[in-house]
Amino acid sequence: MLFHSILFYVFAAVMFSAALGVVFSRNPVHSVMLLVLTFFQAAVLWLMAEAEFLAIVLVLVYVGAVMVLFLFVVMMLDVDVEAAKRGVSRYAPLGVGLALLMVIELIQVIWLRSREGDVASGFAATPEGYSNTEALGAVLYTEHVYAFEIAAVILLLAIVAAITLTMRKRPGLKVQDISAQVAVRAKDRVRVVKMDAEKKQ
Repeated sequence: MLFHSILFYVFAAVMFSAALGVVFSRNPVHSVMLLVLTFFQAAVLWLMAEAEFLAIVLVLVYVGAVMVLFLFVVMMLDVDVEAAKRGVSRYAPLGVGLALLMVIELIQVIWLRSREGDVASGFAATPEGYSNTEALGAVLYTEHVYAFEIAAVILLLAIVAAITLTMRKRPGLKVQDISAQVAVRAKDRVRVVKMDAEKKQ
């Protein structure tokens, strides 16, 4: 149990450091890579809690798909880092306030549950034959089915917004004109020029 606790605090410290790097990194690409490291550490913590399904989903979906999408979007948006730095100080008080509010809420939830005895001390082994995937699916598609559907709609909106941002008009952007390409004539594209033969010197 002591070894598990040490591993937990080590992985949690790495995840916390990577999350701070995401926020304070000056390079957007470095922020995305640090976010990948944060997700990996979170997946390891899920494995320690014997929630293998959540750990695999975190790696496959977020690290394998969503983070690749983030990386391509960051590169295609051509973010102006200097302009982003100038706007950080303006929104810093709001961000710090929201972060403190979330920390206070998490501490209250953990404290209340520990008083009620809902949180077990240490790592408890699951019984033989127990499937956390089956238990998660049973809860997800019965008690929380509406929240699951709302989350799916929000993710769809995020995908549409990302595509819209990349397709916006900006100087130097080359856009296809399909109708003009289809209506073009061969004589407008190819010109035959007759030239006199030249003698070799």
